[in-house]
Amino acid sequence: MQQYTFNKYFAKKSFLKIFGGEIRIFDESKNKLLFFVKQKAFKLKEDITVYADETKSKELLKIKARSVIDFSAIYDVVDVTSNEAIGSLRRKGFKSILKDSWEILDTKDQVVGSIDEDSMFKAILRRFLTNLIPQKFFITLNKNQVGVLQQTFNPFVPQFNIDFSSDIANSLDRRMGIAIVILLQIIEGRQN
Repeated sequence: MQQYTFNKYFAKKSFLKIFGGEIRIFDESKNKLLFFVKQKAFKLKEDITVYADETKSKELLKIKARSVIDFSAIYDVVDVTSNEAIGSLRRKGFKSILKDSWEILDTKDQVVGSIDEDSMFKAILRRFLTNLIPQKFFITLNKNQVGVLQQTFNPFVPQFNIDFSSDIANSLDRRMGIAIVILLQIIEGRQN
């Protein structure tokens, strides 16, 4: 699918949606909408559907929490068009208190990679002093960096520039890459 062929994306979360947030992921130039998420408000268990556009007529991915409330929650990622399980993402609960940290799991729940906030010092500043320091996440797969998510400086609208160009071998399934971006904006965005 063409949506998954880009190395760079731009993700933007809507500002102040009272009954659930919206996330739009564009190509690098911010001209073409590639993915759309309308998050339902007041959900105890995350069940996220990723659509091709705002009409919500074509489902692409499902991201589903395995349990209702879990400090180290696991989110399964499924390609809706093929019904193929892609893998899972697990939040490292206690480790994420001071610095966000996630594990990338394969379809057999084996750890194959990680998603880590840039530095402990900046993470602590963000949590306890100011949210004006943009977040940066490094995506690693089999000990190789395959992506970077860099939050733009905008304290009102959470936005990320996503760059998978360091993944020359295409080892990270871009569907999983898109799921990572969406989960970070939804789950980690609640902290701010």
